[in-house]
Amino acid sequence: MKLKDISAFFEAYAPLMYQESYDNSGLQVGDYAMELRGALVTLDVTEEVIDEAIEKNLNLVIAHHPVIFSGIKSLTGKNMSERVILKAIKNDVAIYAVHTNLDAVENGVNGKICEKLELQKCRILEPIAEVLKKLVVFVPLSHADKVRDVLFENGAGNIGAYDSCSFNQDGKGTFRGGEGSDPFVGEKGKMHTEAEVRIETIFPEHEKGRVIGAMLQAHPYEEVAYDIYPLDNKFKKVGMGMIGELKNEMAEKDFLQLLKDEFGTACIRHTAFLGRKIRKVAVSGGAGSFLLRRAISSGADVFVSGDFKYHQFFDAEKRIIIADIGHFESEQYTRELFYELLTKNFPKFAVHLSDVNTNPIKYF
Repeated sequence: MKLKDISAFFEAYAPLMYQESYDNSGLQVGDYAMELRGALVTLDVTEEVIDEAIEKNLNLVIAHHPVIFSGIKSLTGKNMSERVILKAIKNDVAIYAVHTNLDAVENGVNGKICEKLELQKCRILEPIAEVLKKLVVFVPLSHADKVRDVLFENGAGNIGAYDSCSFNQDGKGTFRGGEGSDPFVGEKGKMHTEAEVRIETIFPEHEKGRVIGAMLQAHPYEEVAYDIYPLDNKFKKVGMGMIGELKNEMAEKDFLQLLKDEFGTACIRHTAFLGRKIRKVAVSGGAGSFLLRRAISSGADVFVSGDFKYHQFFDAEKRIIIADIGHFESEQYTRELFYELLTKNFPKFAVHLSDVNTNPIKYF
């Protein structure tokens, strides 16, 4: 097992293009070609975590939070991040981070929170826009089914809960092959008219290479006529936060007790109870206050997240309950997600959950 295999897997599951602009997900320390003995999964990378990896003879640490967020002008060990990096390099331990790109995908950090709360009818709270593309390709009638199927098999044609979506229109294509051409139909040097199908479908930008490559391989023409258009439509499978519904509605106090029990938090900061049952729940791992307005407009009864500031609690305006369970507490099951993904997809690869509690916040 090489490091490049692990990075390729995570970057297909949670593409780096979906990370926030301030983020630095991906390989932090290490060589893509290095052979791996095993991985230690954690929420944060601290010196104690690197020590644990060394002790367990593991040379990869996979974390949710990057240890490097911005440029490093010197590496002297003057702060925790630099000491972690130095210790990792000296001991040939690679560090790989999967941060806001894992927040953004359907089955990522927020999907795990929904799973723990047994929410149903889950969907992305704030889908992102401008990542969908429309593909238009002109195919001879004889190969339309083949090309269409290949597009669908490689990531095109998904709209919400529907797949294999396309629009098809019959027409006539004209062309004349010049010197050096080898036309699939017709004769070189002569004008030719061919019955063709205009196939329109969509794909997310991160699938562009796979979709176009498969299309070109399946298409019989040596020169394929196709267009790609940017779309403003929102991509419902990627974005920030999630929202779902409890199996059975609960009293407000009972729901907060469920949060305490499930996430092991010693304290939940929350806004005033509104005297109504909890059914629809919005969630965001980590610092999610920027999604509060979206949670309200989505009709959520409660918004579960972390890192709310004092004045932000006023923004609930008695329309929703804010339940701040803590940054670490809301994201703690990301380690479990890492473990499940790796053991399922690399069953012969050694994966260990870190024993180090990296939460810097304590409760008295």
